Amino acid sequence: MRTAYTSDQIRAAELALMAKLPEGTLMERAAAGLAAVCASLLSGTRGRVYGSRVVVLAGGGDNGGDALYAGARLARRGARVTAVLAGSRTHEGGLAALIAAGGRAAPFEEEPARRLVGQADVVMDGLVGIGGAGALREPYGTLAGLTGGTEGIVVAVDVPSGVDASTGRVEGPAVRAHMTVTFGAYKNGLLIDPGAEFAGAVELVDIGLGPHLPDPDVAALARDDVAGLLPRPGAESDKYRRGVVGVVAGSDRYTGAAVLSAGGAVRAGAGLVRFASSGEPVRQVRARWPEAITTVLDPSSGPERVLDEVGRVQAWVLGPGLGTGSEAHVVAQAVLSTGLPVLVDADGLTLVAKDPALLRRSAPTVITPHAGELSRLLGVPRERIEARRLENVRRAAAELGVTVLLKGSTTLIAEDGRPVRVNPTGTPWLATGGTGDVLSGIAGALLAAGLSGYDAASCAAYTHGLAARAAARGGAGRGEEGRGEGPIAALDVAQALPEALRTL
Repeated sequence: MRTAYTSDQIRAAELALMAKLPEGTLMERAAAGLAAVCASLLSGTRGRVYGSRVVVLAGGGDNGGDALYAGARLARRGARVTAVLAGSRTHEGGLAALIAAGGRAAPFEEEPARRLVGQADVVMDGLVGIGGAGALREPYGTLAGLTGGTEGIVVAVDVPSGVDASTGRVEGPAVRAHMTVTFGAYKNGLLIDPGAEFAGAVELVDIGLGPHLPDPDVAALARDDVAGLLPRPGAESDKYRRGVVGVVAGSDRYTGAAVLSAGGAVRAGAGLVRFASSGEPVRQVRARWPEAITTVLDPSSGPERVLDEVGRVQAWVLGPGLGTGSEAHVVAQAVLSTGLPVLVDADGLTLVAKDPALLRRSAPTVITPHAGELSRLLGVPRERIEARRLENVRRAAAELGVTVLLKGSTTLIAEDGRPVRVNPTGTPWLATGGTGDVLSGIAGALLAAGLSGYDAASCAAYTHGLAARAAARGGAGRGEEGRGEGPIAALDVAQALPEALRTL
């Protein structure tokens, strides 16, 4: 599991460690790791460090010091290192080390800096560290923009300048790095968009912070974590012990959502899927997934009776393609009044946004909104949700009293009092209609198998992303990674689930 922290948590750990070490030890460790990564990049692209052109963009804080000391190490190996001094002050020790090693330095002037950055093999972004917040001041903003015009490799030091280390917010110009070399521990902003988009590949350099770090603020499950959480049938298992999930989805207009959500549950390994809806989606599901037991609902019987014919289930999936009219409201009221775990998605979210009382329940509840749906639930503009994903997913979990899986370029799972989980799997090809319906079926199957809402949502997001990658490559676990990726349809993701799960 990758764990991440706020800038305040990192600073406190650094202070605790520095109290036990000689002065300057942490900066020496950071600079050594940073220089080693840059040397490896130069060797991989140019074949050697000697003679390469390295530009250090140095701010006035410790971040600039890390970059200057790393530049000195590269200069001693024969690199031509030039530092652009952007701050009103400069880390004196780092600058002295660079000059002593044969490097050069000059105060910021835009045109000379543009030429240097444009011709560099590696540009080290040491402008602003984890203490930076809000939009970059000048000349930092200009220098961040110049990094977009280089053909060299942009390496951010600890966190890209312009990215809020604690939240991932980007409120103005920011350095878009090919790689971020971060020290001691991951920062939240390196895992959460929009910041993660600017970080590129992230390389962690161990500087000894581990024993001094608190409980994480953010976490990303790894393959072994998910494999350990997923239910696995034993010799004594039967379909009921493996979990019976009830799926209430689809309408005469949106039959595809019914097929896809039921398919996600079937292919994710539910012991039994009971599907309930109006006549046409029931016919479609019966034809596509004969394993499912289907029931045609009669909303006119009222919320007390509408589910009577469905049979016993252990968790519900509510909402994909259900519609938002009065009949759908009756069905939603019936499902949410049960004492069973419920996953609410799509039209179900629109219904609870109109009638928040539906979410006032003691049983586990998972909601799976995208930014627009969360906007309606919280009364916050969608743009603010996108810009402050971590803040708003936490707020939703606390205010609504549910587990929240916020879909998007980085999927976040939040539950009040727990670290926010960031899903590391997936592919941009997932941005196509119907894939969220498949996700709801997967999560419902895991809820029915007995996982908590927090774990079911996390494992569902992980396996959904893994299946999407497999589908986009045309297979999973067959050494086909080199074939590249291509377009997928939502049903492809459902069909790839068994193979993706086998790789776990």
